[in-house]
Amino acid sequence: MSSGYLVAGATAGLLVATGAVAADLPVKAKPVEYMKVCSLYGAGFFYIPGTDTCLKLGGFLRVDTTFNGFVYGQPAWNGDLGQQNRYRDYFSTRSRMGLTIDTRTGTEYGVVRTFGQANFTFTTLGFTTYNPAALATALPTVSAGGVYGGGAAVVNTNLLDTPGGGYVSVDFVFIQFAGFTFGKSFSAYATPWQGYPGNISSYLLGGHDTVTGVNNVKYTAEFGNGVSATIGLDDPVVFNRTSVYNLANPLNTSVLGAGGVPTAYLGALGTQFTAYGGVHAPDIVGNIRVDQSWGLFQISAAAHEVSGSYNSLALGLPTGLAGPNPFGPSEPSGHPDTKWGGSVMAALQIKNLPTGAGDDFKIDATYAKGDTKNVISTSATSPNFAMFGGSGRAYQSVGFGVTTDAMWLPAGFASPFFGAASGQGDGKLHLTEAFGVRGAFNHNWNPNWSTSVFGSASAVRHDATTKFYYCSIYTASAATGSLAGPAGNFGKSADYTCNPDFNVYQIGVITRWNPVKNMTFSAELMYFRLDQKFTGTTAMTSIQPKPNCNGVAGSCAYEFKDQDTLALSLRVQRNF
Repeated sequence: MSSGYLVAGATAGLLVATGAVAADLPVKAKPVEYMKVCSLYGAGFFYIPGTDTCLKLGGFLRVDTTFNGFVYGQPAWNGDLGQQNRYRDYFSTRSRMGLTIDTRTGTEYGVVRTFGQANFTFTTLGFTTYNPAALATALPTVSAGGVYGGGAAVVNTNLLDTPGGGYVSVDFVFIQFAGFTFGKSFSAYATPWQGYPGNISSYLLGGHDTVTGVNNVKYTAEFGNGVSATIGLDDPVVFNRTSVYNLANPLNTSVLGAGGVPTAYLGALGTQFTAYGGVHAPDIVGNIRVDQSWGLFQISAAAHEVSGSYNSLALGLPTGLAGPNPFGPSEPSGHPDTKWGGSVMAALQIKNLPTGAGDDFKIDATYAKGDTKNVISTSATSPNFAMFGGSGRAYQSVGFGVTTDAMWLPAGFASPFFGAASGQGDGKLHLTEAFGVRGAFNHNWNPNWSTSVFGSASAVRHDATTKFYYCSIYTASAATGSLAGPAGNFGKSADYTCNPDFNVYQIGVITRWNPVKNMTFSAELMYFRLDQKFTGTTAMTSIQPKPNCNGVAGSCAYEFKDQDTLALSLRVQRNF
């Protein structure tokens, strides 16, 4: 009997052991999907596991320092930098990492592509203005007699570059499908080199620049042998508008203080409020391009709608004076009719120059009417210019230029605030004309060293009617050099003349060193000159900390004079 128990126990133990062994037997694993290189679209792409979509991750890290200017090579052409006062920084710095994601999938309609680029940035505090008094915006008030004064300060919320701070920006986010592009990308108007024919400065004027992208939709047709055509619709609100000035509205005439206007109640010299109306239509843009082994030739064109807001804005002339009543509704005052402007550009690149392997020459030339952003253009907004310097006949010299798409004076406007000589407005938008040319010669000394010489020339012009309105409002009596108004005599010299036209010129040189692949050290020196067209001297009210002459000629009078400046930019960049 005991043997029976032994047999049973042994059998049970065997069964348990057998079950344990069976449970531990390995199960066949599913095949592992390893990351595979995708060679269809160039180096750096790999297949997203489990899909037929190829992905590439990339980007750059760069560190910039600019002396006597703002980062990325902006010259000292306005703000505290332009004033050369004690609030300006002698140098400014920026650190930025850009990350890119590029996906591509082959389909029966061709390649479907998505692309995005985001930038993580930390910049010297305060952008181009460091004056504590200028870090807020003041709205005017009106006292007895119609004299304007400063209003309550509005806190500047854009100062993100605080300790531990910084900001994220987006350059490109777009989809490409069957020849179409949807999203934020460069304009169909642009050249491949944008505003960078050979420079690293983001402030080479003279032509179009949408290197940071604009919301659009566009279609490209390839005709073979390097010939293509692209047409597109761009959203103009953020990127392709400068300003429209209502000359009857004091808030839109601040820069004219340099001509003797009472500006105690106005904004900073060289800056303006805009009187643009709402957007009604996109910009219509396009190009025809020929790409060959010898280089590239391109013709671009753009149509741009220019619209004004109301003849009387919410902060125009004070109640009780003839003309618009700003403290009543604006709608009854009417508005100017919308006009269409535009621009054309021709661009040329010549490769394989006999000066050396990889050398090339790039140039583009632009004419614009009512589309000044395509000439006075940077990678961000269009600048206004207000630069101060020395003088042998006045407290200091000043040069300025305003960048507009159009100006207008409301119909029938004749303000006693500025005297009878202000004339009668025709109520029509007068489109601003602009011309520009820019280019660069790029030379490679050897695989590790290269140099580029670059430059630009730009001009802004106004028609005779605009000049009459612009100048007659602020120059009532050439014989006496005086102007009746709340601020009294403006102390113009006998040789004073008013002309809002101006030219700007730039020339620069940059040398680059590539010690290892995808890493570059750069040093760029750029000269900028403002050729403004006012002459003579005037006593004017200027933004602090400059002295306010309050309309009385004397030791703080300013001489109108051309201005120039130099900026040195240093950069180290690693691409990956």
